[in-house]
Amino acid sequence: MVKKYGFIGAGNMAEAMMKGMITSGVCTAEDLIASEVVPERREYVARTLGIAVTADNVEVVREARNIILAVKPNIVAIVLDELKPLLGGDHLVISIAAGVKISFIEAHLNWGVRVVRVMPNQPCLVGASASAFALGKSARREDKDTVQNILDSVGVAFVMDEKLLDAVTGLSGSGPAYIYLVIEALADGGVLAGLSRDVAQTLAAQTVLGAAKTVLETKGHPAQFKDMVASPAGTTIEGLRVLEEAAVRGAFIDAVDAAAKRSAELGKS
Repeated sequence: MVKKYGFIGAGNMAEAMMKGMITSGVCTAEDLIASEVVPERREYVARTLGIAVTADNVEVVREARNIILAVKPNIVAIVLDELKPLLGGDHLVISIAAGVKISFIEAHLNWGVRVVRVMPNQPCLVGASASAFALGKSARREDKDTVQNILDSVGVAFVMDEKLLDAVTGLSGSGPAYIYLVIEALADGGVLAGLSRDVAQTLAAQTVLGAAKTVLETKGHPAQFKDMVASPAGTTIEGLRVLEEAAVRGAFIDAVDAAAKRSAELGKS
């Protein structure tokens, strides 16, 4: 049976994408095949998702026309060189390898293979990814729709010029780490004020989740909601004063900018 989607690599991100695709109805488990070199991982994915698995990358390409490249960046060239003889204009290659440019991927493939580069982020693991993607020279309109449907099944996604993916890396790619730091710090503050660790961490995480949902679902500006919480001479404005004195806002801006610049540097190497 010919498969609709084939994954080269079945790590955590690939597993999250496959799970989202199945759960949302983008495809069924019978539509998927994945290759994985680690036997234990291969068996786990087959057992939990009910998909076909193999140790052979070539088998995946022979079975599917939409290929999701989910391997470490340092072995992308090796994998593509192996698969090049089998990939043609009827194949779509979707790469989630961080920092690997479309031009690099296309250079290791035959002319006409359609390529899309995706920058997903870690919350893909819980179906809450914030992703972006860019189209290669031979990609078609229907390829954009295919990738959009896949990524929408595990969060939200935006198509854009490849040159903007470094900015996405600095913001949503690295951003979860910044927010985990915030959650940890808020929880520490709660513990300092007398709360138990479990309660403080849950309250901190739920507070971040609630604030994010408020912005996303109302489409309002974050400053609008900040002002609603900060009443005159109250507790919140006092806390905000401390944050402003510590230049927290500027530090976050600089962190995104620094990560974006680092992404651009890595892309050139």
